[in-house]
Amino acid sequence: MNRSFKNWVNGVSAFLLLFSTSCATTQPAASSEFPKSFTIQVTNPLNRGRESSLVLVDGEELRKNNPQFNPEAFVVMDGPTEIPSQYNGKDHFNKGVALVLENMKAGETRKLTIHFNPTGSNKRNYPKRTQAELSKKVGGRWENRKYLGGTFQNIDSLRVPDELTDHSYYLRYEGPGWESDKVGYRFYLDWRNGVDVFGKRTADMVLQQVGQDGYDSYHNLQPWGMDVLKVGKALGVGSLAMFDQGKAVRVEKTDSTYARILQNGPVYSSILTDYYGWQVAGLKLNVHSQLSIHAGTRATHHQMRLERGQPQNISTGLIKDKAAKFVSSKGEAGKRYGYIATYGPQSLNSPPDNVGIAVLFKPQDLLSITEDPLNHVVQLKPTNGQAQYYFLAAWELEQNGIKTEEQFHQYLAQLAEELANPVQVKISK
Repeated sequence: MNRSFKNWVNGVSAFLLLFSTSCATTQPAASSEFPKSFTIQVTNPLNRGRESSLVLVDGEELRKNNPQFNPEAFVVMDGPTEIPSQYNGKDHFNKGVALVLENMKAGETRKLTIHFNPTGSNKRNYPKRTQAELSKKVGGRWENRKYLGGTFQNIDSLRVPDELTDHSYYLRYEGPGWESDKVGYRFYLDWRNGVDVFGKRTADMVLQQVGQDGYDSYHNLQPWGMDVLKVGKALGVGSLAMFDQGKAVRVEKTDSTYARILQNGPVYSSILTDYYGWQVAGLKLNVHSQLSIHAGTRATHHQMRLERGQPQNISTGLIKDKAAKFVSSKGEAGKRYGYIATYGPQSLNSPPDNVGIAVLFKPQDLLSITEDPLNHVVQLKPTNGQAQYYFLAAWELEQNGIKTEEQFHQYLAQLAEELANPVQVKISK
């Protein structure tokens, strides 16, 4: 064997060894790094396929069935494929393992294996498909309810300063923000407490760059997208309110307000806002309000717990726009959620683009669908001190965006059915 041929053989052998080693890491990291395992079964109860389904493996039930499970060291496998996942340890309503299944067939049951190590920490690094953040200024000073100077710094929690009002130049884009790979949202963390929409032209996370140069730039079309919705004194999309004396009253008067980023993960993110002493309709309530979003969806889930009173309704809704057509459905319990929605050229872009906005709710929670001068309103009945609903926005310029009113209504009908028939999860021991 001559020297050049021998070197070639050695090179090929080394390549094959390296190739086989790299292939092995796609599978039994599970057996070496995560020696213990159990299975879960995820079933799609619908007689049609579905996309981007959130799978929540309840933390309490998980530990009951598998006491050794360690949320600091686990992976989820679908056969040989690792599924991006996370553990929601801080979330108030959705604790446990969270993952998203991109495609499920009609009536399909998928068997997934959760491998874990009972000890230690071994966190995986998955691509970010959701984000939640809150950013305030530091190094400046308050003067006449404006914050002068300083630089933005991301924080995990904030007690809202008494000085804060609208356009105080203290919070980047004026409050917390959250996004999926489809769309972004924010709400004003001041007396307005209104929800606004960031339309996105990319699946990448963008909130970290929004508002770094002030309030004005994101009201104009940027490479990443823009603020697409006018809110003003209205509900925007999905803002928390109570219907009283003929109008929807936002959370305007409180004793104090605290906001916290609970989860900021690759497939699920959430924000908790505690409103203490909300003065409305002769009541003084404490409201613990959680907003969450998962990868692959436009919909934000708003869940809340109410204390110190029994309100007659919890309301939300959509800003009225003469250019946007209003539709509604009361839904059917166990079959599909109800919704209110508008669609039309109602964006802040010039000329306006088509935007669809909607609120979806359980039919059994519905008190009435009504209106006031500024808003289309849905009144919901709290149950055992809790209430929930979903809201969303769809911008025609987003990647693979919804382009027509017909497409938007088809999308709403599908989502309403999916929300009423979530995937079913069964844990093995």
